[in-house]
Formats: sequence, C-alpha cells, structure tokens
Amino acid sequence: MAPNALTLDTPPLPSKVKAKAKANANTSSSSPTVQIDAYGTYPNNVTVSKHPCLAHKISIMRSCTTQPFLFRALLREVTYNLAYEATAMSDLKLRAVDVSMHGRDETVKGLKLASSVAVVPIMRSGLGMVDAVLELLPQASVHHIGMYTNKFSSGSCDGESMPVQYYNRLPKVCSCDVAYVLDPVIASGNTAVSVVGILKSWGVKRIHVVSVVASDIGLKTLMERHPDVHVTLGKVDPTEVEQSGKFRFVGIGDAGDRQFGTGPDNDIDEDEELVSVHKRKRTMSCGNCSDICNNTK
Repeated sequence: MAPNALTLDTPPLPSKVKAKAKANANTSSSSPTVQIDAYGTYPNNVTVSKHPCLAHKISIMRSCTTQPFLFRALLREVTYNLAYEATAMSDLKLRAVDVSMHGRDETVKGLKLASSVAVVPIMRSGLGMVDAVLELLPQASVHHIGMYTNKFSSGSCDGESMPVQYYNRLPKVCSCDVAYVLDPVIASGNTAVSVVGILKSWGVKRIHVVSVVASDIGLKTLMERHPDVHVTLGKVDPTEVEQSGKFRFVGIGDAGDRQFGTGPDNDIDEDEELVSVHKRKRTMSCGNCSDICNNTK
C-alpha cells in the first residue's frame, strides 16, 4: 500500500458483494485503480464521509421523486455538514476574549480563524451550496466561475468530455489564502481539474474541493492532475463501462436541473445560451495548454 493511502475500516463484505467485486476486477485490465466504498482506499487529502445521516440524506437526493424544493434543502444540509469537515484544517491564531462573570470581566485566551477565505461555486449547480458554507464562514468572499460540458459528451464521464468556461469574475489580484470550490457532482473530473487550474493560475496556494458525490474515475483524474488539492465528499460511486467504451455513473442526476426545476428538453443548455458562439469557442481549452484558458475578461 502506498504511504499516502488510507484504508477504510469497514465490516466484512457479504459473499455476493465479494463475488461481484472479483468479477468486475477480472473483466478488464483497464479498470480504475482507485477502488471505492467498502473495499477502497483514498489518499490522505481525500475525506469521504461515513456518517449514516449524511448517507440517508444523499439517498433522498438521488430519488427521482424528490422535488426541487426538497432537493435544494437537502443540498444545503449536506453541504453544511461537509463544510464542517472541509474547514477542520483551517489556520487559527490566539486572541484575547473578555468574558463577563459575576459583574466583572475576565480575560481568557481564545482563537480566531486566521486565513482569508474565498468560496468559489461552479455555476450553476454550485450555487445551491454557497449559503451553507457562508453560515460557517460569513467573512468569506464569493467568486463565481461558470462552466458547462459540451453536449456531445453530456451524461458521460469519459476523458473526452470538454468543459467550457463561460463566466469568470475573479479579481485581478488574488487576496485569499484558501479557496473552497463547490460543485455537487464530480463526474469526469475535467471541470474540477479546469477550475483548480484557473485558481492556481490566479494565485491561490491552498484549494479544497467540496462535493456531494464523485465518480471513482473523476476523483482519480482530479487527484492525478492536482495531487496537492484537498477533497471532501459525501459519497464515491463506482463507474459503469458502457458497450461503447464510455464511462458513466448516475450520481444524483443533473444537480442544476434538479435544483431549479429545469429539464433536458432544450437542445442548447441554458447556460450555453448566455454566451455567443464566438465566445464559447474562445473559452474552450486551446491546443497549447492542458487547462481551460482564463481569457474571458
């Protein structure tokens, strides 16, 4: 086992689950090396919740009968709990605190958060996670980055899906010590990889991605491209291999559509409609770099 790997302590697997895992391992030599859930390992900078209440709420979020108002409420609750885990490594500094006791003030040693924090939701699905994080970090600044995935690869999490940046309002000068990237779902991992690359180019030294559900391949892609980034997740799902060879996972569905009550009926994504065709082409990944170019300003 690699020195940076963390083995999950779990009860013995049922024989059927063991047989299925063994069968999946023998089907293809190109199966993901990042195993998940009951029989997986994760790097030390990846935290996957094992709390039963969180698993219960995520299961309700998955259900197709869950209405948008309930989906939004659950997303906020789940994000709030994940944000507690994600902020556990925050820097602290000492401060003097005056406590009123029996008519007089007593000075005691206290602590306060020392880091300047930025919250970066990936629009549009990440918008539903912002308020929960701001309840924990009310002094944090919020910077929005808009991304969507080309329609030809919609619903798949294969390596060819191309994220497109259509909105970026990062200030010219980076003034934060740590950035929390909010995205309910990590599918292919390409969007998260691109946004992390944008934030690193902006000058952020510490980046933490918070997500409800990730595919095992998407998580692997993110950690291979940015091994220094911390990730906090509610769940990691296995990836299915379709007959076409593309990878696919269900997750919680389209988090944007499910939050705002929209559907896949339109030929053009509603985020894509906000940007003219020539700007869409200009904000795609160019052939000279691996990350999406930050040229929307």
